[in-house]
Amino acid sequence: MNGFDLVVLGLSLSSSWGNGHATTYRALLKAYAAGGRRVLFLERDQPWYAAHRDLENPDFCALEFYQGLDDLSHFRGEIARAGAVVVGSYTPDGAAICAFVQHHARGVTAFYDIDTPVTLAALERNACPYLSAELIPGFDLYLSFTGGPTLARLARDFQAKAARALYCAVDPELYRPLDMATRYDLGYLGTYAPDRQPVIKRLLIEPARRAPELRFVVAGPQYPDTIDWPANVARIDHVGPQDHAAFYGACRFTLNATRRDMVRAGYSPSVRLFEAAACETPIISDAWRGLESLFAPGADIVVAADADDVLHALRDMTEAQRRALARGARARVLDAHTAAHRAEELAGHIAAAQKAAQPA
Repeated sequence: MNGFDLVVLGLSLSSSWGNGHATTYRALLKAYAAGGRRVLFLERDQPWYAAHRDLENPDFCALEFYQGLDDLSHFRGEIARAGAVVVGSYTPDGAAICAFVQHHARGVTAFYDIDTPVTLAALERNACPYLSAELIPGFDLYLSFTGGPTLARLARDFQAKAARALYCAVDPELYRPLDMATRYDLGYLGTYAPDRQPVIKRLLIEPARRAPELRFVVAGPQYPDTIDWPANVARIDHVGPQDHAAFYGACRFTLNATRRDMVRAGYSPSVRLFEAAACETPIISDAWRGLESLFAPGADIVVAADADDVLHALRDMTEAQRRALARGARARVLDAHTAAHRAEELAGHIAAAQKAAQPA
C-alpha cells in the first residue's frame, strides 16, 4: 500500500484550547485532503489538550497520538513512505523530531513555522526548544506564517533552501456571517500573551474605561487574575472553534491585537484576522507592516493607534460604513485567504521541492 501523501507532526489538531495552531491545521488539512490526498497528523499526547479535546475523530485525515520520542519510532514507516513530511513550530521536543524526520523521511521535508518572528528571536538567543539553526538547511521547505523581508532573511542568515510564505487561512464553511443580535460593541478572541496584553490594554481596556456606556468582551484562556478589567468588559475563558462565528456575530467590531515580535517583523497576519473578516465582523487592528497588502485601511479595516481611534470607530462610524467595511474584508478573504487557497499553495510548494530534488 502506498504511504500517506502528507504526514504532519504539530502542536495539536485535537484541541483548540490555549492555542491557535489547531484551527490552522484543521482548515489547511481539510482543504488539502479534499483533493483526494491522504493525510496523517501525529500529535504528542499532552494532558492539558487531552482534557480539552474538541476534535477527536477528524473526517478529513488520520489522527494518531504518541507519548514521546521513543513512541514516535512506531510511525517511522509512515514518515519514510510519505510524499511529504511537515514538522510544525512549538511541537514538543521539536528539535529532536526535526532531526528524526530529516533522517528517516524519503519524501519532501518541511518546517511549518506558525510563529516565525518568535522562532527567529529564540534562535538568536540559542533558546528555541523546537528548532535549531543547524536543522534549517536540512529541510527542503521552510513554510512561514510571516512573509515580506523575513523570507529573504531566512535564506540569507539561516540558509533555508526554499523559504515560502504560507499564511494562516480560514474555512468559509465554518466562518460565515450569522443573522444574530449583537451583544458587544468590541470583542477580542485570543489566548493571553504578555507581549500582546499592552495592545489589548491600549485598544480595548482603555476605551472601555472611557466609555462605560459601551460593552466589551475578551475571550480566551490563561489571563492572569491580576488584570483589572473595567466593569463593562465581560470575560469568557474559552470559545471553541464551533462557536467562533457566533462570537464574532455577537460583536459590532472585533479587535486584532498583534504580538510584539510579529509587529517588528511585519507581514504576520493572525488567523483571527481572517476568521473575523470571513464572518463579516468589522475589524479594528493595531498597525504593522504588510497589513495594507492584505486589507485596505479605511476601506476594509480600521487601523487604530490609540483609544481615541477605537472610540471614534465605535461611536462615530455609521451603520452603512460599518457594513461596507465588513463586506470589503470578507471579499478580500474569499478572494485570496481561504483554506482552499492555502492548500493549493502548499501543494505547489511541495511539487516545486520535489522537482528541485530530482537529478538534473
